[in-house]
Amino acid sequence: MTSDQLVAVPETALPTLRGAVTGLPSYVPGRRSLGADIAALASNESHYEPLPSAVTAVAEAAGRMNRYPDMAAVELRERLARHLDVTTEEVAVGPGSVGVLQQIITGLCDAGDEVVFAWRSFEAYPILVELAGARPVRVPLDDAEGHDLDAMAAAVTDRTKVILLCTPNNPTGVPIGHDRLEAFLQSVPSDVLVVIDEAYVEYADAGSGPDSLALYRRYPNVCILRTFSKAYGLAGLRVGYAITTAAIAEGLRRTALPFAVSALAQKAAIASLDAGEEMEARVSLVKQERARMAVELAAQGWKLQPSQGNFLWIRADAELLATLVDAFNAAGIMVRAYQGDGVRITVADPASNNRVLRLLAANAS
Repeated sequence: MTSDQLVAVPETALPTLRGAVTGLPSYVPGRRSLGADIAALASNESHYEPLPSAVTAVAEAAGRMNRYPDMAAVELRERLARHLDVTTEEVAVGPGSVGVLQQIITGLCDAGDEVVFAWRSFEAYPILVELAGARPVRVPLDDAEGHDLDAMAAAVTDRTKVILLCTPNNPTGVPIGHDRLEAFLQSVPSDVLVVIDEAYVEYADAGSGPDSLALYRRYPNVCILRTFSKAYGLAGLRVGYAITTAAIAEGLRRTALPFAVSALAQKAAIASLDAGEEMEARVSLVKQERARMAVELAAQGWKLQPSQGNFLWIRADAELLATLVDAFNAAGIMVRAYQGDGVRITVADPASNNRVLRLLAANAS
């Protein structure tokens, strides 16, 4: 057949993505380190290597990678239940706290329902909400970079299904006080799930934030969300969990992607819980560095809110942010910039932190 004899193929419609997907903002992860001289301070990872007992547990589990993991994560859930003095039925696990959060939103929200959260807060919140077909309701932070709980309560409507409270807040590091949070819970309808996202709770000073377990026991519409990615140093294995009523937890397990939490992750999480004192010693050193940096930055003239995470937050307008980003890039320091808002800097080892302090001293106004 010659070229002039070829039959024209009629144009046909091709598969297309849902509108909710094409309109989604992209999640922007912290940039990766490309060399030994680069300080990777953009992702709030632990700068420590994994706990030795966790490494051993992963090595032992690696020989059984040909088998599926326990989909119900019974051993891990039982260990978490003992750790937090709840029942196994009240625990749900997933691939990181963000994976559990997706299960929460999928399990509770229909199209058109609303999810209320502070802004700026964890960047995945609006993405997960919109992906579920629900409507994100962003409530601006207050002047102290924390949650404006009065405004959040006022934003609740009869379509509100979930409220997300990040404490300490990512990226600002500001916690929600216990009494303020309890007063807020008293004002929220009992059929709205209030998720207390505590990804950084291990780094918070005692009494700086809420006693979330006490609030959960008093208010059945509270759900606690935590992760092993930060203080426990298991960011690469992806395992998080929720503490909630048995009925909600069962629903979260039903909405979970089958076998989403690997056997290696489950074993590493259990070993990490068993090495709690070692983890706490590492956290203590991070908190010391955080305090040291905050004092020196204040002396340099930077106005920071006290952070209770493993990071510091500098509010910056567009001009200052551009200046800081250029300076950090030139110095080989990877930080997380939020356009229009500011820059978040992970607290790491003293040498990396000193590089940050020298750079900010040179750029202080």
